[in-house]
Amino acid sequence: MRKGTILSYPQLKVAVFADGANLKDMVKRYQEGFVKGFTTNPTLIAKAGITDYPAFAKSVLSEIKNLPISFEVFSDDFADMERQARLIGGWASNVNIKIPITNTKGESSLPLIRRLLDNGLKLNVTAIMPQTQLDALKKILKPADDVIISIFAGRIADTGVDPIPLMKKAVVDFKALTNAKVLWASPREVLNVYQAEQCGCHIITATDDLIAKLAQHGKPLDEFSLDTVKMFHNDAQKAGFKL
Repeated sequence: MRKGTILSYPQLKVAVFADGANLKDMVKRYQEGFVKGFTTNPTLIAKAGITDYPAFAKSVLSEIKNLPISFEVFSDDFADMERQARLIGGWASNVNIKIPITNTKGESSLPLIRRLLDNGLKLNVTAIMPQTQLDALKKILKPADDVIISIFAGRIADTGVDPIPLMKKAVVDFKALTNAKVLWASPREVLNVYQAEQCGCHIITATDDLIAKLAQHGKPLDEFSLDTVKMFHNDAQKAGFKL
């Protein structure tokens, strides 16, 4: 039974998935009832100081049983990647297996993706950026495929390229694939959540700090300005600054 109440979060059509590897934060967000799923990756798990990947995953899945959670393979060999994918897919029915669009050699993961989907596994195809990768992925997908298409819009923006046209096109291009969901990955600011919604994305990932900022939706700017001034003043007083 989920506990807690929704705070002053906005009403959104885009589903916010919490992105992280802190079990306490994940359970807190789950109990609030605002987020619609969870994602993590080997980098986040390693940064959290976790060394036993399966034990961490199973601890999460013991707490969160009815929302989608994505766990990623980390092998660079496609045969072993497939073994890991099948293992991860067996952890729980609410697991999506994250498969990177290529391995570290730039070799396409599409044959593996098609094979796993044909076996009824739920995937999250990750680290997608250029249009060519999206076009190639679209060619191998079928309407029955349960797949999340994770486009790293934030990293695209880091290069100085506006990701919005790509995201809008992806939503249109994959519309006929009824079980495919376009995900805006690696957001850099709260505004990205509203941009993802305007693009028609099904999902956006958000770190815990971004989710917290979403609760400021609709806050009057004059009030926000005053709070900011008070913060600067209080911090200066606590620090004992002198001139």
